Amino acid sequence: MKSPFVLLSLISAVLLSSPVNAARLQSWNFNPAKNQLSITTDSEVKPRAFLINNPTRIVIDLPQTSLKSDTIRKSFGSQVKEIRVGKVDDNTTRIVVELAQGYTASPDKLVVKGEAGSNWILNLSAIEKSDTLISTASEEKVFIPISNNSNFAGVVPLNKEISQLDTEIKKLMARYSSLSPGMFFLDMETGEYLDINGEKIFPAASTIKFPILVALFQEVDAGRVKLNETVVMRRDLMTGGSGNMQYKKAGTKFSLLDTVTRMMTISDNTATNMVIDRLGGKNKLNQKFRTWGLQNTVIRNLLGDFKGTNTTSAKDLVRVAALISNNKLLSSSSNTKVMDIMVQCKNRSLLPVGLGKGAVIAHKTGTLGRVIADAGIVQTPSGKRYLAGIMVARPFGDARAKSFINQVSRLVYGYLEQPVSARQL
Repeated sequence: MKSPFVLLSLISAVLLSSPVNAARLQSWNFNPAKNQLSITTDSEVKPRAFLINNPTRIVIDLPQTSLKSDTIRKSFGSQVKEIRVGKVDDNTTRIVVELAQGYTASPDKLVVKGEAGSNWILNLSAIEKSDTLISTASEEKVFIPISNNSNFAGVVPLNKEISQLDTEIKKLMARYSSLSPGMFFLDMETGEYLDINGEKIFPAASTIKFPILVALFQEVDAGRVKLNETVVMRRDLMTGGSGNMQYKKAGTKFSLLDTVTRMMTISDNTATNMVIDRLGGKNKLNQKFRTWGLQNTVIRNLLGDFKGTNTTSAKDLVRVAALISNNKLLSSSSNTKVMDIMVQCKNRSLLPVGLGKGAVIAHKTGTLGRVIADAGIVQTPSGKRYLAGIMVARPFGDARAKSFINQVSRLVYGYLEQPVSARQL
């Protein structure tokens, strides 16, 4: 019989070598115009970063983080020769930014900034042309500091994760084991937040209409689009699914304001395609989304996207809400118009069910056979505001997903509508 100490040692070795609560690299994006690398994981990680010469490269390791693909290599131009993403071992994903010959970076000017433990940004503005050739044979690592930014989307100070809600909702998830949710809620007053798989990527369904709406009003603010202009419903933009514009004749004319209002209030798919077309197409919109810091939000096809190729995450949707709530994307006039449109959303069967009497929600829902979602801004009768985003993957057409969202909304509302002093008991 083996000694209990030997058995304990064997168990410890197995536990230490096994990936526990492993995260997954969700997405990464390099913006050459900003010289900025953005990294998103589906749950919290603690990255390590260092600089190595010969050739000069910046290495970011993501411990306990899996990668669902083989090594990826992409070239980017004059300053950044290549970015490689691969696995060091089964438990660590590595991102290597190799600089072009003749360029270097000072380690004291580099920093990796994090947001809520799952979104990380490396600003490469410190890259500079070097007149001297580094000829040291060693590959000494110079460590780069990691800074956990306390601001969500750069605008809302984060405080602490709400452990009480986390526990209650995870118990609820255990009762709905056939569902796979992702959610992010943020109290605008206290900075308390709930993050359960917030960066998990889902088919966007009609929630993609929320960032499209904001993009339209950005163009209004820039003077490139007018709400009273006329748009024509072309046959190639007409589609089935939600909405009633599809039953009009091709060539029918609408005001842009009427079109975008139908897109949001009755979730009209044809209206959405007309707005996408007016804004220059999906590529222009995707580029705009990336400048907002949305790493998981991509339009790949026009609506109705019944196969679910367009994607987003609960956290990305809340990111949009945070940015407009603080007037970072829109003028106050456009922000007011966006809120006026979003409070008219006709689908009241998801987040609104869990709200108390007198609460107001400006939101957008999304429904496909295998996913259901809702996201927006809630104001309680006492004047408190919080941001909400929830997406649930489900067995096709499973009505329990709706009940799950109702109950999550009720739990979050009940907690956040308490006086702050009562939450701390």
